[in-house]
Amino acid sequence: QSLDDGQGVLGEKIQSLEKKLEKAGTWRLGMNINPADGHIFGYTVGWATGIDIGSDDEALTKDYLSAKVWATPANYIAIVRHQRGVVDAVKVFKFKVPGESLSTRFGLKNMNPGRQIVTQGGPIQESIADDADNLGDDPIFSVGGDLAFNWAYSNNGCRIVLTGGHLSGAGVNDDNTHGLGNDFIINPLTNHVHDKAWSHDISNIQDCPHPACSYVRLQGTDHGASSNLKSGPVYGNYAIYVSFDSEKFPLPGDMLSLKIEM
Repeated sequence: QSLDDGQGVLGEKIQSLEKKLEKAGTWRLGMNINPADGHIFGYTVGWATGIDIGSDDEALTKDYLSAKVWATPANYIAIVRHQRGVVDAVKVFKFKVPGESLSTRFGLKNMNPGRQIVTQGGPIQESIADDADNLGDDPIFSVGGDLAFNWAYSNNGCRIVLTGGHLSGAGVNDDNTHGLGNDFIINPLTNHVHDKAWSHDISNIQDCPHPACSYVRLQGTDHGASSNLKSGPVYGNYAIYVSFDSEKFPLPGDMLSLKIEM
């Protein structure tokens, strides 16, 4: 075998190894939020306790939390809007602090004082289907910036919000930070509920400060009995995946599962 042939074979092996390394990594489903399944995933439900919610069989069609995945160390997080398991839009972020689980990140120790901006540099992947609808006020895909967790403000809280949206001041009771896992009239530092009427899964991006505005636009019907919370169209389910080792996530049109090997 000539030197040139040997170099060619070596080059092919290197390319093959690079492709394998590029594809390496595993994503696991930690949570799914369906804003119209009859279960309310507000600020105080599941996020801090990390208990199992729902079933694996209905993990991508109803509210779901995997206690095992919630307790798994993670370096990356993907928030995926999907239509019955088919990816509609996805953003992937890298955590500032590596190796912590969602149980730690959303747990009581990080809730007081809360208000953590947990990623930096914005999304490392942002993929949206060409035919995706309702992008104008989507709480994840209509605004930019990084992820903020446990956004406590006065007696209100939002579990996941984008920094490109409105972030209420710590003592400002304006009911005007919108995202995933929301509640008004709670103690967001201790996870204590004062009034269940204000809990809601998903609120869309809007400028509706209390008390001047009393019409908070939501997705779906999963919310408390307050007349100020207004049901609205469901843009999709929102799934939260974590990974220790993968920067890339499947693209729009791909099918989701509990575990995704890249």
